[in-house]
Amino acid sequence: MNYLMYFFCMLVWGLNFIAVKIQGDSLPLEVALLYRSIIALILFSALLSFLLKKVDLKSVNWFTVIAFGLCNFTISYLLLYYGTFYSTAAIVTLIFSMKAILTPILISLIFKKKIPNRIYWGGFIGILSVFIILFPDLNNLTSKFIIGVIMTLAGTIITSIGDVLSLYNSDNNTNPVLANTIGMSSAVLFLIIYTSFKGYSYALPSEPNFWFGLLYLSILASFFALLFYLKLISNIGSSES
Repeated sequence: MNYLMYFFCMLVWGLNFIAVKIQGDSLPLEVALLYRSIIALILFSALLSFLLKKVDLKSVNWFTVIAFGLCNFTISYLLLYYGTFYSTAAIVTLIFSMKAILTPILISLIFKKKIPNRIYWGGFIGILSVFIILFPDLNNLTSKFIIGVIMTLAGTIITSIGDVLSLYNSDNNTNPVLANTIGMSSAVLFLIIYTSFKGYSYALPSEPNFWFGLLYLSILASFFALLFYLKLISNIGSSES
């Protein structure tokens, strides 16, 4: 079962940035992300309603749960979304794979946990693959492409910080569904304020490709894959996951 959940997360999240491209630009990225977050929040809230009697609110550290939501569901998503449109979906996917080494390093530094060497080797290979692919074009990179790479790197780092906060919440016995519901709520609130401040309108596009991308990102990537990822953390540990 662990292998199936791992494969599902790898496949769905690996195609994330292609789905962002499929969505197109009929809506501003921030509004599209808000719609995605609202759908995911509805799904998490529905799941939480079934588990409400088993949830202990006393174990919730509201600061770390909200910070986790802002890091993993909002700020990092925005940066990765921007990175996708400034550079390419393939480059964003490759750079984001560096999380496989960055998250364990942060965990080992903050929680003083020993990380198996194979994880470092796997992360090193991932980073090397990014460099190899970028190397032939290093002399021809545009300023727009470099901005996209920088945004992607920042989004990857913030995602890893969110992972560390998620581990802290898990060690604090915070119910993962509750943590995700609160975190997604904070993300939705942030995005409502952010999009309102920028003066965006909340239209509903008619293009089928937009709705295909939105449903893929909200249901598969933000709900099911995240649930499976949390289950993997519970089964095999945070660093391996």
